[in-house]
Amino acid sequence: MALLDKLTKRQKTVYEFIRDKIRNRGYGPTVREIGDEFDISSPNGVMCHLKALEKKGLISREKNMSRAIQLLKEPVEERGLPLYGRVAAGALLDAVEVQERVDFEGLFTRKNSFALKVQGDSMIEDGINDGDFVIVKKQRNARKGQTVVAQTEEGEATLKRFYPEKDRIRLEPANAAMKPIYVRNARILGVVIGVVRQVE
Repeated sequence: MALLDKLTKRQKTVYEFIRDKIRNRGYGPTVREIGDEFDISSPNGVMCHLKALEKKGLISREKNMSRAIQLLKEPVEERGLPLYGRVAAGALLDAVEVQERVDFEGLFTRKNSFALKVQGDSMIEDGINDGDFVIVKKQRNARKGQTVVAQTEEGEATLKRFYPEKDRIRLEPANAAMKPIYVRNARILGVVIGVVRQVE
């Protein structure tokens, strides 16, 4: 969040304290409450932080009003890609969205993309291992042989190579020890455009 990145560590914690009070009880803290929270004995010390937050456009204060701190604007930009959950690279799993984000800024654009954490080893011959993150571009169509995230009629999602056939779809693993999955219909959720692996 660009605005918060410009704050010092202490300014950020003071801002978060103010924001929490306004959100949860409906009005901001007093100078004394801020001082007590952060062990700042001097009101002038608190005022320095408040003035810095004002200068950076995050709060406003009404003169001569003890609780008149207001939030001017809250940072709304979220860094990273939404983590939609885990995707099967073995047996099928339900694809469940979770409220997390994974930041691969600079590697992949965020527009129309999301991340999935791989579970299983059915794609190891394509260099996609258990525990990796795949970056998926949202789209409804795919070319033959592309690696996709596909959802079956039962609502299960899997990571496989996509092969449309005459009267069925073959979802092909990249693991010689595993058999393909055949389905009548499958909804493509997106095409894999990258793989991210954490190495110790």
